[in-house]
Amino acid sequence: MFDPSPALRASSLPDGAVDARLEEWAERLRTAEQRVPLMDLYKGEQWVQAAAVLQAAVDAGFTPDLWVASAGLGLQSAKKRFPAYAATFSPGSPDTVAAAVVDRRRWWKGLRKHVGGSRVETLGRNRPVLLILSEVYGSVLKPELGELAANGHDVLLIGGSADDDTIDGVHHVPADGALRKALGGTLTGLNARMAATWLAQCEEGDLLSPSTSGSWERWVQRYAHPERYNRTPMTDAEVKAFIRASVAEQPDVSRTRLHRQLRASGRACEQKRFANLFSETVGER
Repeated sequence: MFDPSPALRASSLPDGAVDARLEEWAERLRTAEQRVPLMDLYKGEQWVQAAAVLQAAVDAGFTPDLWVASAGLGLQSAKKRFPAYAATFSPGSPDTVAAAVVDRRRWWKGLRKHVGGSRVETLGRNRPVLLILSEVYGSVLKPELGELAANGHDVLLIGGSADDDTIDGVHHVPADGALRKALGGTLTGLNARMAATWLAQCEEGDLLSPSTSGSWERWVQRYAHPERYNRTPMTDAEVKAFIRASVAEQPDVSRTRLHRQLRASGRACEQKRFANLFSETVGER
């Protein structure tokens, strides 16, 4: 386990304009000494499942390369070496790099200039692309997803945000909690497990063939298990405690996704009330 130094936590950056914060962040990365492959830095179920996704891609006839979309580093090959760091686009984390979507996108674009890395659209110039993104990261990367699809190769997005449905040329499969029982694991790793299962339906290295899509739809119809509960009401204090614990475990989780997780756990909190309590709780951090 590699823990970031205090200087490589986004929460330690001074307040100010996005560009100024980026310059400071890039300088701290440059002067850091210990560097390890990115795959060794990341923990949690999502990254445990990354190995399963890679193997599923090989089994489906692909020759996969793994890339990381990082709020601290930009788009990087998982083989590259970097220091341990803590940075996220999640508004619920103390290490968030920006609160507003427009500033998150400005930060993401600026990472290429100050830190290096690639554009998303370059991934699809010679091959199909499978993207596994959280809701927050899907929103940040949306401007580049359309450019990726314009390359003419297959683009499959698992997870992402609701807005990603509107991107021409991107086949979007939103996260589906009804598949959790069949796939196992937690909601954190659901997107990666869905991706591995999609790849298991592929034939002869064809990511988005009609037969692959049809096989996926039949699998979903067979195994989807909508989770229904007689939900238990919660006090404000209980909701806030849930939010604090969940954000600590899932720094990239959005408010809407967290509300769905609460409801899926059998507890009840009206949407507007949850939004207000989320804002209050984030403000307490």
